[in-house]
Amino acid sequence: MQPKTLIKKIIPRSIISFFRKAIYPEKIYIIENNLDSLLKTYYQKIAAPDFNQKISFRNAEFKVYSKHGGDGLLLYIFSKIGCQNRTFVEMGVEDGRECNTANLSLNFGWKGIIIDANKEWMESAQIFYRDKLGRSSGNVKAVHSFVTAENINETISKNGISGEIDMLSIDIDSNDYWVWKAINAVNPRVVVMEYNSALGLKPITVKYNPNFHYQKAYKEHPLYFGASLAALAKLAKEKGYVLAGCDCHGHDAFFVRKDLAQGRFIELSPEEAFYPNPNAIQKIGSVEKQFEQIKHLEFDYV
Repeated sequence: MQPKTLIKKIIPRSIISFFRKAIYPEKIYIIENNLDSLLKTYYQKIAAPDFNQKISFRNAEFKVYSKHGGDGLLLYIFSKIGCQNRTFVEMGVEDGRECNTANLSLNFGWKGIIIDANKEWMESAQIFYRDKLGRSSGNVKAVHSFVTAENINETISKNGISGEIDMLSIDIDSNDYWVWKAINAVNPRVVVMEYNSALGLKPITVKYNPNFHYQKAYKEHPLYFGASLAALAKLAKEKGYVLAGCDCHGHDAFFVRKDLAQGRFIELSPEEAFYPNPNAIQKIGSVEKQFEQIKHLEFDYV
């Protein structure tokens, strides 16, 4: 009998799984998934050009600087619709090293502003981009601001961005729905929104509170933030966007402006595009169990 087979027979599967997870951190899994996606994407072009859109999104996922597979998904989307001015606005980036626009600005020459409420993170981000971009460091401006529905348009405009831009990304773990709803200073071609998979497919969002601070709320109610995919998809339709897909980690939803999506992306329903968050499933249980922990808190049905 092979040693590997013998070990599996002697040691319970649960213990093997525990040690595998302990020595195989999440980023290793992401790298493995990236390699798997590269293989699938290559053969997809050869064997199945009419592939299901959700599967095509899954196969396009790739992480360079994004939290999950967003880097690959954004390149996939823009390979279909093209770029206009390679300009972005992204909010909720922490220190800017792991966000949706880093790969675009560092490797593809995009420009724009990144916004976060943490001053130290923004100072660190500005140093990071200055070191990485050198003479082109002015392409990325780190803006310290606690974003609200009342101040977001002024924050964007006073930093020299207006009109049509290629991408808007919002991941502020709080009033995400309400901030996107308020934005009229720019007309993004693609919008990336974090959704809260713990809210399931109910069209709900946290009640608007301009003073909502996720880090303060997290200790008591870590699942109380943001909006559901269904709520964001409904808002997207009102603003002229279609839901093209989500990353498989149940984190980001990708919306393409309707005029650009025509003939390139079909509109998926929230039910079709939805993924649960695998980490929350592992720690807490089903989406229904997750929502049980926060259903008594204040939500707006939209």
